[in-house]
Amino acid sequence: MSMAGGQSAVTAVGPGLLVGRYDHAMDPKKRLTVPAGWRDLMGAPAYVYVFPDPHAKCLNLIPPAEMEGRLEKLRARALFDKTLGPALRRIGENAEQVMLDVQGRIRIGDRLLAFAQLGGTVAMIGSMNRIQLWSPAVMPEAEAIDQAALAEACEALEF
Repeated sequence: MSMAGGQSAVTAVGPGLLVGRYDHAMDPKKRLTVPAGWRDLMGAPAYVYVFPDPHAKCLNLIPPAEMEGRLEKLRARALFDKTLGPALRRIGENAEQVMLDVQGRIRIGDRLLAFAQLGGTVAMIGSMNRIQLWSPAVMPEAEAIDQAALAEACEALEF
C-alpha cells in the first residue's frame, strides 16, 4: 500500500472502532485501498457503502454492519411511508455500494469523487463508526494536535 507524507496511523482500538489517519494515493484506475486493519475491524466485508457527507465536502465509507443497524429502524416503518419516500430516494440516488477486491481496493464512482474533490492523495480518517475520505486541498494534513478542537469534540460527544 502506498502512503503519502510517511503517515501510517491506522489504529485498531476495540471491536469495530475505526480510528486513525491514512493518507493513500489513488492508483491509475482511481482505486483506493482500505487499510487491512480497518477491513478486519469491519468484519472483512465484501462491500461498503459510500455516501456524500451532508455537512462537509467529503465522503463517508460506511461498513455494512453499521448500515444494517440503521436499516432495521426503517423496516419497522410502512414500506411506502410518504414522509420517508423523498428522503430515502435522495439518499439512495446519492450513495453507492462498492465492492472490495481481494486486495481491499474500492472504486468509487466519478460523480462522488468529483463531489469531494478526490484525486491523487486521499486522507482516509477513521471517524469511529465510519471512514471519512477527504481531499488534502479541502482538509489539509494536520501537523500538530489542536487541543482546543479536541476538547470541543470530547465535550460534544460527552467523552
